[in-house]
Amino acid sequence: MKSRRAITWAVAAVVLCAVVGVVAAVRRASPAAGADDVPTGRVKRGDLDMKVFVTGELRASHSEMLTAPPIGGGALQITHLLHTGTAVKKGDLVMEFDPTEQHFKLDQNRSELQQAEQEITKAKADAAVVAAQDKVALLKARYDVRRAELDVQKNELVSTIDARKNDLALDQAKRVLAELEQDVKSRSASNQAAISLAEEKRNKAKLAMDQAQGNIDKMRVVAPMDGLVALEKNEGAAGGFFFSGMSLPEYREGDQVEPGRTVGQVVDAKEMELSAKVGELERNNIKEGQPVDMQLDAFPGNTFHGTVKTVGGANTRRMWDDDTSTKFEVTIKLATTDPRMRPGLTAHISINGDPRKDVLYVPRQALFLKENKRVVYVHNGSNFDPREVKIQAENESRAAIDGISAGTEIALIDPTAPRRATNAGTPPPVGGGGAP
Repeated sequence: MKSRRAITWAVAAVVLCAVVGVVAAVRRASPAAGADDVPTGRVKRGDLDMKVFVTGELRASHSEMLTAPPIGGGALQITHLLHTGTAVKKGDLVMEFDPTEQHFKLDQNRSELQQAEQEITKAKADAAVVAAQDKVALLKARYDVRRAELDVQKNELVSTIDARKNDLALDQAKRVLAELEQDVKSRSASNQAAISLAEEKRNKAKLAMDQAQGNIDKMRVVAPMDGLVALEKNEGAAGGFFFSGMSLPEYREGDQVEPGRTVGQVVDAKEMELSAKVGELERNNIKEGQPVDMQLDAFPGNTFHGTVKTVGGANTRRMWDDDTSTKFEVTIKLATTDPRMRPGLTAHISINGDPRKDVLYVPRQALFLKENKRVVYVHNGSNFDPREVKIQAENESRAAIDGISAGTEIALIDPTAPRRATNAGTPPPVGGGGAP
């Protein structure tokens, strides 16, 4: 009996040890966030800097497009093209396309025009000959009628049979004259129609020749104003297939361009502005007229200044963009310009928003979204209690709040969320999963 009881107790001890080991392993695999291992911070009072830092691109506020001439017949080949950044005056040649096909059409239409003019000359000559012949025939027919009328006047002096013959001869002469007059009208109308047809053919050839000459003139694209040349990216260089982030070359001599497509633009370098896209949070801190500081990557060490010109009210995100967050466009007017500035240069922009004076603020990572409410977790002994707060303003790292006193200790991570085990010497992750 004692032996069996000892065995039973031994088995129970082994099972208990196993259970304790499993529980310990589970606790090590998914430890609860205790008050001692939760990083904390404190609510502070002071001034909150509302600067917004974004990246923008330099562009011209005034520009004129340079497009390939809208000419039918397929793609056009560039034979001459100025490079981006070239300074031009109004009327200077910027780009030229191969006019070989249009010269061929011009020669062809000129030949058709000459042929049509020869046909007009021949038609008029033939009409003149026919008109002269008809004139002679009409004179003879009228003479025959007049002679028949004179013969009829002698009917009282001749026999009845001869008188009857004279009457029949007069009727015949009048009938011949009437038929001849009708034939003359028909031939005249026919000849005039032939001349009109040849003239229409000439006009058509002349119009086609003028159009070909106009197309040749359009092959030379000149600057519509003084400024700098800025070429577009050639999307056709990759066979018409491209995706976001793909690097495409600018148009260059020898490229094929579809008629009507924009090849570049002439920009007014004296009227430059910056364009940037900001998120919804940053947009709330940006107003028109706020001062801006910026540095261009192309001019390291130089700081330029400006003011916010416009703040877009519509989402500028395109459906193929990788970034799916809402973006708003901000344009910035430069206070001073530099002759070296070119459209497309990248700038690092600091928009100096109105600072918030003497406010309570916390790190943004200490804010969490629980049940559609913004809360912070206040340290209370060995626990953390959620406390709803109102957000007055936010920047990239801090948020001005209301509803909690200065000096309050708060959690920097969500103490209620389970965390994975960390390696020895590795600090726990910072930042709440529910923070915006």
